[in-house]
Amino acid sequence: MFGRDPWGGTLEISNADSATDDDRSRNLQDYDRAALSRQLDETQQSWLLAAPGDPSGKKKKRYVDLGCVVVSRKLFLWTVGSVLGVGLLVGFIMLIIKTVPHRHRPPPPPDEYTQALHKALMFFNAQRSGPLPKHNNVSWRGNSGMKDGLSDDSIKKNLVGGYYDAGDAIKFNFPMSFAMTMLSWSVIEYSAKYEAAGELDHVKNIIKWGTDYLLKTFNSSADTIDRIVAQVGQGDTSKGPGPNDHYCWVRPEDIDYPRPVYECHSCSDLAGEMAAALAAASIVFKDSKTYSEKLAHGARTLFKYGREQRGRYSPGGSDPSLFYNSTSYWDEFVWGGAWLYFATGNTSYLQLATAPGLAKHAGAFWGGPDYGVFSWDNKLAGSQVLLSRLRLFLSPGYPYEEILRTFHNQTGNIMCSYLPYFTSFNRTKGGLIQLNHGRPQPLQYVVNAAFLASVYSDYLDSADTPGWYCGPNFYSTDVLRDFAKTQIDYILGNNPQKMSYVVGYGKRYPKHVHHRGASIPKNGVKYSCKGGWKWRDTKRPNPNTIVGAMVAGPDQHDGFKDVRTNYNYTEPTLAGNAGLVAALVSLSGVTTGIDKNTIFSAVPPMFPTPPPPPAAWKP
Repeated sequence: MFGRDPWGGTLEISNADSATDDDRSRNLQDYDRAALSRQLDETQQSWLLAAPGDPSGKKKKRYVDLGCVVVSRKLFLWTVGSVLGVGLLVGFIMLIIKTVPHRHRPPPPPDEYTQALHKALMFFNAQRSGPLPKHNNVSWRGNSGMKDGLSDDSIKKNLVGGYYDAGDAIKFNFPMSFAMTMLSWSVIEYSAKYEAAGELDHVKNIIKWGTDYLLKTFNSSADTIDRIVAQVGQGDTSKGPGPNDHYCWVRPEDIDYPRPVYECHSCSDLAGEMAAALAAASIVFKDSKTYSEKLAHGARTLFKYGREQRGRYSPGGSDPSLFYNSTSYWDEFVWGGAWLYFATGNTSYLQLATAPGLAKHAGAFWGGPDYGVFSWDNKLAGSQVLLSRLRLFLSPGYPYEEILRTFHNQTGNIMCSYLPYFTSFNRTKGGLIQLNHGRPQPLQYVVNAAFLASVYSDYLDSADTPGWYCGPNFYSTDVLRDFAKTQIDYILGNNPQKMSYVVGYGKRYPKHVHHRGASIPKNGVKYSCKGGWKWRDTKRPNPNTIVGAMVAGPDQHDGFKDVRTNYNYTEPTLAGNAGLVAALVSLSGVTTGIDKNTIFSAVPPMFPTPPPPPAAWKP
């Protein structure tokens, strides 16, 4: 048998097992010597020179087939080992870093506006009426007003809850509703800032405490109503020394005198403001669908009632007219209509809020000394800023554009009037703007203006608008924010008195606040109506600190009298503190701007309606 020799020639395979080695050697000489003299490659040489078990032969390399590539087994093992070693080393280092204690850099302290915000919100805890929640955090307060409404035989209605207005124990629903609207507006715009300050849940609880009470003051489940509760308690002392909330000086927890309830049957202003409060709150609580819908339904019912039963809630001679007299209800129609549009998306409310006739009655076109002054009585300036927001971000076009453009221009004029370059309003030597023209209790108007300026500057920034014109002069949004800061800084202590007008903030603040609960010690003694007068008249500081209360403020000469009996200097109010909270949160923290979209949650997609075609041409 012959086979092919891999080096050339033939290879004879002999079956003779008895062949000797000599015979095999001689046979090799017969092979093709030309093949033996050919150059062999490395593999072929290894076959010849490195027989199995031969220690002197060259060692054969081993390889690892990885599928896509063949690598040396030695290189493969070295690489895998290196990777595992590095991994173990990194893991060990990370374990050391996590187990060894190390110091974290403390977060930066909150800015002055955030610090004041924490305190300003606490004022509302001190003003609560009814059964107090477990964590109210005002040690000297307790349950009070537990028979409100039920003790009045002409009403027999549960009116427990809500807030006392100021240093007394009267529940004035008109300014209370405005306060809830302002707080809701600030939450809608600045919920992220409230969250960053850790106060979002707190402020929402404050709002809900108020709206829960407002829902009790009318038949909130009905579509049509014929009356609203306007006030609980009485303050008129002109009819004699009968015990009431102004004649007596007692803690709210110790009240034992009658608390009459005032109902109104034609009160468009109160209905419009309450509708605004419930509508704005329905946006705040939009994630709680059932409660939000309840609020929106109540707002619709109130607004319908206000439109149908025209009249002011505070006719001459009534108790409300002595303390919170409403001058008109047209501004509440614009204000309430705007908030109902945002809450429901129903364009009928927008049509009403932008009706030129309504704006005219509200005073949008005639100016006056109080034009641009935003307060619990006049909501026109706030309405114009709110509807300017609609134009800036949604631009609904025809048929709303004309009046919205007018409101937008008027908002610019109002902002101009706040600047020191113009003479619409005087300023004290210390820099406080005199929006009430030197009359007492100025701070409640100042904080509202500071909020409008701050939020409007954020509107312009969010709309990529660098500023606005006052006549031929252009002013940046920073000018508005600076105005707001200077006014709030004055209130917080940068004033000639070097005194903070927010109780508990700063090193020096009023100690004789006009407030019954704060001025009478909680010592287990129940003082009679006149027995508490000694605490009213004493010159000693209040035994209880009503943290966060913004007092009425200084006079037109920057003077201030820390006297308990002078309420024009030392009495705080719900409406005033609500404006303060709104202004503080707008200025607090880093500049994060407003929440552009939440207020439009219920507004359907809006496409401008084309104007009607021109009349047919007639020759």
